[in-house]
Amino acid sequence: MATLTYVYADSTAVLGPLALQATPGCYDLCATHASKMTVPQGWEVIRLAEPDTLVPEPDEDDLLALANAVREVGFSDSPNSGPQPGNPDSVVELGRRGHLRVIADAQRRI
Repeated sequence: MATLTYVYADSTAVLGPLALQATPGCYDLCATHASKMTVPQGWEVIRLAEPDTLVPEPDEDDLLALANAVREVGFSDSPNSGPQPGNPDSVVELGRRGHLRVIADAQRRI
C-alpha cells in the first residue's frame, strides 16, 4: 500500500508510505498499482522508501478471543447489549449495488 501525491507546480508525483490521515489530493494505492504507477511525459516520480514494518499475523489465541467476544455479544440476553432492530416501516432504501443496500432511518434528517 502507498499514498500518491501530485505537486502540479513542479510536475512531480510523490509515492510514499500509506498516509495515516485522509488528505485532499492524495490517493491511496494498492501494492500492485503503486509498483506499476507511471506519470505523464516530463514529470518526475519520487518514490520514498517504505519503512520496514511487517504486519503481525494473528495467532490462534487472538482468533479465539475474537470469536468468544462475538459469541458473548450474540448470546447476550441484556436489552441494552447493542443496537436493537427498528421498525421496518421507518427504513428507507437510498441505493443498491448487487446484494448490498444503503439504508437510512426515515425519521432522521440527512
